[in-house]
Amino acid sequence: QVQLVESGGGLVQAGGSLRLSCAASGRTFTIRTMGWFRQAPGKEREFVAAISWSGGGTDYTNSVKGRFTISRDNAKNTVYLQMNGLKPEDTAVYYCATAFRNSGRSPGLYDAWGQGTQVTVSS
Repeated sequence: QVQLVESGGGLVQAGGSLRLSCAASGRTFTIRTMGWFRQAPGKEREFVAAISWSGGGTDYTNSVKGRFTISRDNAKNTVYLQMNGLKPEDTAVYYCATAFRNSGRSPGLYDAWGQGTQVTVSS
């Protein structure tokens, strides 16, 4: 089992930056992929970015390409999401998740989830 805890959310002005962190504990040797998702009220959970734990390959949804960067520190069992050029439409609860066997953009592929951290971007 893997436990995930997100941190780093907050309120920022449009154009500002935030860096989210997700610390993993437990059976971290089972991690294949770490991903970030977000969910705004009344909307479905949306894929944001993912990173391969071993190779470091990344995937981003089009709306955040060029603005967000996902990275990981394997020694610290931590994944980060650096968010620059934030827009009001980025406002959501951000969740990190891990997949033990798969990689992809579907939430159903992920096996463990954090409780989320709120990101609010004001105009």
